[in-house]
Amino acid sequence: MKDFGGKLAVITGGGTGMGRELARQLVAEGCDVAMCDVAAENMQETRQLCEQEAPQGIIISTHMCDVSEEDQVLAFRDAVVDTHQRDHINLLFNNAGIGGGGSLINDTREDWERTFGICWYGVYYNARAFLPLLLASEEGHMINTSSVNGFWACLGRDIPHTAYSAAKFAVKGFSEALFTDLRLNAPHVKVSVVMPGHIGTSIGINSGKVLGHSDPLDMTAEEVAAARERMAKMGMPAAELSDDQIREAIHQRGLDFRDNAPTSSAAAATVILDGVRNEQWRILIGDDARALDELVRDDPETAYDESFMERLMARTQWNLGGVGD
Repeated sequence: MKDFGGKLAVITGGGTGMGRELARQLVAEGCDVAMCDVAAENMQETRQLCEQEAPQGIIISTHMCDVSEEDQVLAFRDAVVDTHQRDHINLLFNNAGIGGGGSLINDTREDWERTFGICWYGVYYNARAFLPLLLASEEGHMINTSSVNGFWACLGRDIPHTAYSAAKFAVKGFSEALFTDLRLNAPHVKVSVVMPGHIGTSIGINSGKVLGHSDPLDMTAEEVAAARERMAKMGMPAAELSDDQIREAIHQRGLDFRDNAPTSSAAAATVILDGVRNEQWRILIGDDARALDELVRDDPETAYDESFMERLMARTQWNLGGVGD
């Protein structure tokens, strides 16, 4: 699929980050876009940006949908068909994701399953829902966002990342298995798995909202105490900080993750769309992602040892703030 003009793309998590930038770049090329998110205000901002850049006649639709709920995904699909009046789609970007549920032992089951539900079932439910519409197209492509945490299951030697990593491993395995399934049974439909490193997105800001946590600046004393403990485990001088300084540090960390990333959301979207044009089934984004991939493949037995982190830090400026969509 070398040309996106006249095509119809469906994007989950279109309100911010890579989803927003995918929408902007696609409409600029003459592609109709249907996006979903759980944040109406964010989607409206994306829509306004798209409308400023879209050629005349492009249709951009926004839909509220929690991708972890299959009935909402099915309603989203039906709304896309009704709004765009097409019997097929060409592109499905399973992009929505959050972080959370890092520890199976210390974090709540609710946070763990909410994170896993969005990051894995969001991909699966949308793949199921929209696959008939991809099959009905003359050429289709499903793009599933995994992560470097889909092949390296932590953020650092002392930072567990179990729910997100489990989901992203599932997305990677599902996508690789689909490669053969589609090649044999629907060769006009392609699949790609996207594995970003540290990309400048709002995942650190949005995740807490989706999980129902307090805004960092409004954290309760109990939430501050838990944050202080996590920071201490990461080697930060948390004991020396006041509660308000902890709140400000957490708030600033989310902003820094978005604003000081080595790869911007716009650059990541460009890499993804180039990968679609070139029919790449495996799309790594960022020097950190490529370095991690090489290091894990070279010596998987030591991937969670201190020596591995030393090699990683020697190759990249690894950000322990997290990775993801």
